[in-house]
Amino acid sequence: MKIGVVIPLGRNEHLGRPRTYQEVRELALALERAGFDSVWLYDHLLYRRPGGSSAGVQEVWTFLSALGEATSRVELGTLVLCTVFRNPALTAKMAAALDDLTGGRLILGLGAGWNKPEFDAFGYPFDHLASRFEESLEIIAPLLKEGRVDFRGRYYSAEDCELNPRPSRPGGPPVLVASSGPRMLRITARYADMWNTAWYGKASGTDGIRREMEEACRAVGRDPSTLEVTVGVKVGYPEIAGPEEMPRDYLTGSAEEVAAGLDEYRRAGVGHVICWCAPDTTEAVTRLTEVFHAYKRLG
Repeated sequence: MKIGVVIPLGRNEHLGRPRTYQEVRELALALERAGFDSVWLYDHLLYRRPGGSSAGVQEVWTFLSALGEATSRVELGTLVLCTVFRNPALTAKMAAALDDLTGGRLILGLGAGWNKPEFDAFGYPFDHLASRFEESLEIIAPLLKEGRVDFRGRYYSAEDCELNPRPSRPGGPPVLVASSGPRMLRITARYADMWNTAWYGKASGTDGIRREMEEACRAVGRDPSTLEVTVGVKVGYPEIAGPEEMPRDYLTGSAEEVAAGLDEYRRAGVGHVICWCAPDTTEAVTRLTEVFHAYKRLG
């Protein structure tokens, strides 16, 4: 099982601002040196709370592209890229280029979006998100896998569109979809190479949603074993953060105890866990590195 780490691009509560690119770069390189399998960035434009107060966030594709040049081994993923924010055919073109830049290390994570204030602020439509997402995948998936698509939909079109040059990796970068709910799970089953569900502490918390995903695969005639399962896992250190900063349902304890918790995901057939540290500090990431090494010792 692979283990990756999310680097949040939004406001860091301990810095009082989002990380700069240099800070993100240094953290990504530290994770690569530690041996982690992947580094993940998420895609948001703005956070706005009720009442109008806002929190900033860095732009994901610019940072991800720069990390593609800075790093040399770790896989780089989006958790997840909102398909409404970018034209789907252009998204495929961008993904093919970044996969070439990284030497085949991109995982293209995609999602429908959920944070209405950023849609409103940047002028993106917030209606029919599942339908827009499905049309996006009807364009992105064949472009990456086959290099060509001819599609005319209600929300998007890509008429006689081709990727030229084709992705350097046969079949292009894998497409990961983060989803829940019957319709989104069926869309995932039809088009994705990987599926993500998040955020959890213990592996047993994923049992219900994984059964639903297996049912969705069978409903569209797909063998569930052909869809790689990835899970976002919260790893918490309340002794660093204090209880008021901690999320609900997280793995905690000694390095060996958290490693054993991660190993439960492996035993359950998960292919890739993606860890989110709470609090989002250097000390917590150092502790997570100890967990990673403890996990590797389990054999």
